[in-house]
Amino acid sequence: MKVAIVTDWIAFIGGAEKTLLEILKCFPDADLYATIFSLDSEDQKLFGKTKIYTTFIQKLPFAKKKFEYYLPLMPLAIEQTNLDKYDLIISSSFAFAKNVITAPEQLHISYVHSPIRYAWDMQNVYLANSHNMSSTIRGFFARLGLHYLRFCDLRSVNSVDNWLCNSNYVNSRINKYYNRNAQVIYPPVDFVEQSLSSSNQIKGKYYVTCSRLVEYKRVDLIIKAFNLNQNRKLIVIGDGPMNKKLRSIAKKNKNIMLTGKIDDTQKHQIIANAEAFIYAAKEDFGICMVEAQALGVPVIAYGIAGALEIVVGIEEEAPTGLFFYQQTPEAILEAIDYFEQKKEKFVSAVCRLNATRFSAERFRREFKESIENLWKNFLHTRKI
Repeated sequence: MKVAIVTDWIAFIGGAEKTLLEILKCFPDADLYATIFSLDSEDQKLFGKTKIYTTFIQKLPFAKKKFEYYLPLMPLAIEQTNLDKYDLIISSSFAFAKNVITAPEQLHISYVHSPIRYAWDMQNVYLANSHNMSSTIRGFFARLGLHYLRFCDLRSVNSVDNWLCNSNYVNSRINKYYNRNAQVIYPPVDFVEQSLSSSNQIKGKYYVTCSRLVEYKRVDLIIKAFNLNQNRKLIVIGDGPMNKKLRSIAKKNKNIMLTGKIDDTQKHQIIANAEAFIYAAKEDFGICMVEAQALGVPVIAYGIAGALEIVVGIEEEAPTGLFFYQQTPEAILEAIDYFEQKKEKFVSAVCRLNATRFSAERFRREFKESIENLWKNFLHTRKI
């Protein structure tokens, strides 16, 4: 059985890329296809000897650094990928990877991280936070482009034979937009076992958040909350297009620090010593919230979507965090106040235990079993 794994773009190592690496461990002989591959030399080592093929977009001007400018070309690029020599195609898709064209004698299984957020239910958030494009001429053309991307995305519905996804919330979105159902396999967190063996550390007098600094992550709301109450300290870990804007929102206040990009060892140390991890995004899953719990840290999260599957709320017997239900700085501050009143209810060992539900070993086992079963069913159907 010849296996190809297809993904959208590989430009940095985030949650989708870490999941992709675990999929490659399940199929070490598979070939990997992506629209572009632009990791630095150190991150490239993570892919070992995997054969990686890219599309014509890789050769276009500035594609490695400004790949998002070529988003309208990506459905075409994916569709032109020649996969004729493979029996099984697995797409790891957060945009158009699932648009690959396959033949009836090939099985295409798609692991969907998310239907394209900015083309579907988060369109208005994306436009409002992207240079205030919601009511400008640029906004009109942006809406026209997103309309085109939705049509491209819908074309993928009949390209996929079997659907997998990373959360029940994503499955509800797949059902709504594509009228399909997916099997849920939670994505992996690769350092849970290491964290479980670490001793409890003395907590610092600060809160922390960590994510790629893009619009929908709503890190701006967290920073604004700590602008309102400068008696508490916030550390923001991560880098991305919003870095400059977020630094301007922080106004050089001494209680807020943005670290930029740091290595995993530094990141884990900062998170492990925080009072709590704060997350304000409407997230399909949210691996960073699992990582925080794996390090023994409770989570204060926007109570919607993936957070409800990851965090055990304070009303439960063994809580690992609590929720706020409005995306406002004031709601975040109220949640922090409540957390400090109930701090004794949160136990590091309980947080770490909850995180074991999302181990890398569990992901690889469930993913491989699912693929094998779907392949057997496919062969049986072909014989009939």
